[in-house]
Amino acid sequence: MGLQVEFAPLNVPLTRRLQTLSAAFWFSSVAFAGLACWLLILYVIFYTRLWWLIILYLVWVYIDRHACETGSRRSSLVRSWDWWEYFRNYFPVRLHRLPWIEFDPDKNYLFCCFPHGLIPAGAFSVFATKSGEFEEYFPGLNPWLCILEQHLHTPIFREMLLMLGCISPSLKSLNQFLSKPGGGNAVALVVGGIQEAYYSRPGRHQLVLKNRKGFVKVALQNGSPLVPVYSFGENEIFDQIQGADDSLFKKTQEFIRKIIGLAPIIPLGRGLLQYSYGIVPHRRPVNVVVGHPIPVEKIENPTPSQIDDLHQKFIEAIMNIFETHKFTYLENPEDAHLKLV
Repeated sequence: MGLQVEFAPLNVPLTRRLQTLSAAFWFSSVAFAGLACWLLILYVIFYTRLWWLIILYLVWVYIDRHACETGSRRSSLVRSWDWWEYFRNYFPVRLHRLPWIEFDPDKNYLFCCFPHGLIPAGAFSVFATKSGEFEEYFPGLNPWLCILEQHLHTPIFREMLLMLGCISPSLKSLNQFLSKPGGGNAVALVVGGIQEAYYSRPGRHQLVLKNRKGFVKVALQNGSPLVPVYSFGENEIFDQIQGADDSLFKKTQEFIRKIIGLAPIIPLGRGLLQYSYGIVPHRRPVNVVVGHPIPVEKIENPTPSQIDDLHQKFIEAIMNIFETHKFTYLENPEDAHLKLV
């Protein structure tokens, strides 16, 4: 039996075509930009007369390697590109701020986002672009999105990420942004990281949080309120080929991840012109719900007990968001249960 392919109609409006193209560009960039950029650099060095220009650029990249810890290159123009509006409306991604929640622009907040998904569309749209309307919902706060530091050191690709306001999730970077005098920073951290991507499948709600406490310690050391954020629908935009925990496939994935820093996941999405196969994310709504900020007292040297107490409060907060809003944003909410690993 041949593969059954459902092709997109020929009369799809141009706007929807552009939305699909923007989503495909986004995923392809994050997944393959590193390899593509290095291949381009090698080509220019060995096969063109502009090799000296690339060498100078690579020297600059090395000198400028700490830019991902300062946020000095963020561009309002790049964050405002219409391209990101097409991306947001493809799924669509929608931000929800509960009306009775108050945020103090004189404080620095740590927004803790879940789940990671294969590549977090919700967090990217809300915190790395102006199309996500974060500034309108949270006036006085400047959003910064922590991403895998490897991307921020990839020549060429890093320039766009830095202009979008993406920063390193390193301890130095977090402390710098969360300790800003006068406040005004909203640092978004996808706590589960790439390890959580392994659990991303439609209908599955599993978070890597049970033993993740580093973000809690950083919040205590800076007195930064923790803000639970859950993106309903994040796991629905892709499926993936998956093996059992003790399978050779899974062990190989983890081995490669430890070497290159990226999760070697095989995504199952759709194509540009058909809906059945490909690496373009499915068009599924992603609803980013922001919960109540958890007050945090500044403690320069928090004890394990203090870290555990705040960690438990955060777990309760993220569980409450999920249980409260799953009936609004999930299909079959009665069967949806949040699991922590």
